[in-house]
Amino acid sequence: MQYAKKWKLLPDESTRSVELSQRIGITPFTATLLLHRGIEEEKAVKAFLHPEKQPFYDPFLLKDMDKAVARVEEAIKQKEKIFIYGDYDVDGITATSLLCCNLRKLGALAEYFIPHRQKDGYGLHTETLDEIIEKGADLIITVDCGISAIKEAAAIQDEVDLIITDHHLPGEKLPEAIAVIDPHRVDCNYPDKNIAGVGVAFKLCQALWKKCKGVSFEGDLEIVALGTVADIVPLLGENRKIVQLGLKRLAQTSRPGLQALLAVTELQNKEITAGHIGFVLAPRLNAAGRLSTACRGVELFLEEDWDKAQVIARELDEANKERQVIEQEILKAAEKQVEEIDIKKAHVLVLHGENWHPGVIGIVASRIVERYYRPTIIISESSGLGKGSCRSIRGFHMFEALTACKKLLQGFGGHAQAAGLTIRSEDIAAFREELEIYAQAVLQEEDYIPILDIELELPPDKISDRLMSEIKLLEPYGMGNPKPLFSCHGARGNYARQIGKEGQHLKFTIDGLTSSIDVLAWGQGDKASLINRERIDIAYFPEYHVWKEKRSLQLMMEDFSLAKAEKRYPDREILASVYRFLLGEERQGKELTLDMERLFERYIQFFPKINLFTFQKSLAIFEELGLLRHRDTCYIMLPPPKEKMDLQKSRIFREGNSL
Repeated sequence: MQYAKKWKLLPDESTRSVELSQRIGITPFTATLLLHRGIEEEKAVKAFLHPEKQPFYDPFLLKDMDKAVARVEEAIKQKEKIFIYGDYDVDGITATSLLCCNLRKLGALAEYFIPHRQKDGYGLHTETLDEIIEKGADLIITVDCGISAIKEAAAIQDEVDLIITDHHLPGEKLPEAIAVIDPHRVDCNYPDKNIAGVGVAFKLCQALWKKCKGVSFEGDLEIVALGTVADIVPLLGENRKIVQLGLKRLAQTSRPGLQALLAVTELQNKEITAGHIGFVLAPRLNAAGRLSTACRGVELFLEEDWDKAQVIARELDEANKERQVIEQEILKAAEKQVEEIDIKKAHVLVLHGENWHPGVIGIVASRIVERYYRPTIIISESSGLGKGSCRSIRGFHMFEALTACKKLLQGFGGHAQAAGLTIRSEDIAAFREELEIYAQAVLQEEDYIPILDIELELPPDKISDRLMSEIKLLEPYGMGNPKPLFSCHGARGNYARQIGKEGQHLKFTIDGLTSSIDVLAWGQGDKASLINRERIDIAYFPEYHVWKEKRSLQLMMEDFSLAKAEKRYPDREILASVYRFLLGEERQGKELTLDMERLFERYIQFFPKINLFTFQKSLAIFEELGLLRHRDTCYIMLPPPKEKMDLQKSRIFREGNSL
């Protein structure tokens, strides 16, 4: 079951785009894309289109940066031991590596510590801090964590100096420390609040190099870009410059660890995109922290020996494969639970299992949201206690929802779209009920339809080299700046076929102005026969495919639907034929599968060749009239009424036949 997306064509900006294009000196096409992103002031346009020309903000604009630099400078001079305390995700791994590397270059005695995801959990802990102090730490610097560690900071106040650098939202009270650097502090006037944890660490490095050596530091941007993209912060402002420059340096990096990671992922000598970080590189760096220790990721970045770097990169690659296997096992078990739920009536999904790997359940929750488009909580139980990962949808603030149910939780934290929780196993059922009641109150029916924003209706044969160069100006894409999607209607797909090792992907062609254009769609291989049979509307992103130095246009299909022009609602005659087909299949003992396309393939072998849309609407009408219902993985025929069926009782039939 994959929920259909609602396509939302963004506002027609033709009048404003012409005015902006004339004022700024860009084309109306580019102006339209910028306006859709809320960018229209001349300064903002120039900063967005040419971030490389924008200077970095002064790091000393961050509150307490001067105090942090003074303390680190003293530690370097006195040969004190500095420990960097990081986090086990990619943002934390890159921030730890960046700061450790640069402190050592500046002459510091720098070591690092990253907590174990399962054993220690996120953030600062008194036990782990005590371990670091016992190792002789004179100064501890946190990266990507610490802003909420009020008790933990107070416990070590008299034993070791502490500097906190973080980018998460602080509470009403700040921890006691030599310096607390966080752009979200209410008394911090730093212009860009959206930098990642590694971004804050980068600003500390800039400040240290400026104070200690008198130089402007812009090094290691490939590491900063990795953590910034992986942490899904908005790729606007300073982040946009970091990622744009960092991607270029990543492709040409001299760091053995990064070279080895690019080699194991077959990305050497390729143009690296933010997508490569998000879907290829970051999962491998994350895998170590999910299954064992994230320290291997830091070791990869700090390693200077090529052979040793290769060994670590291969380990991370294998760990990622192991993570994928575990993920699929938990996903299957979670989906089995979903099959026992009436998904149309469920407002949230709370799924749980014994000893599900806590390092993977967050990914599984995301997969369930993608498939069923419901706020989802996956809970791993062990010894009567459950740890949960929560993922949400547009319109449902997960942290506020957990706050409403906090009396049933042992602990929780997070933000609008993602969160974590701890709960006693015996309270899971009551928690599900309370969360369901909360969701019913705050969500409307339309909130359960995922929205796909379409920039413009753009027939592929209108795409020119100039247009492609303008689209490229918007890179890098990411949070706050999504890939621009376009639509075309009534396309006829040709030669659709399944590709990939398991046939999971789809490839077909559509007719262009002078030649055919390839279309690719990930994870939609099972739609090949449908594409060959029906005219479709497609939502796509255009890109160039280069093969043996020959460049050609291809479309990456994000979504498709049956062409509007082909959407014919069923009349009485068609409904009668579909009903006879269902009765015949049931009498022969054949399962009426919920897989609409498979059922439709069986139908058109014997009855008039209507299209899939008409068939889908026929089944929906039967459900409205009480002739059909679905259970688990199949439809069930219900006894027909004794009197003549009144089709006007079906809302879908009335709407379709009044058009």
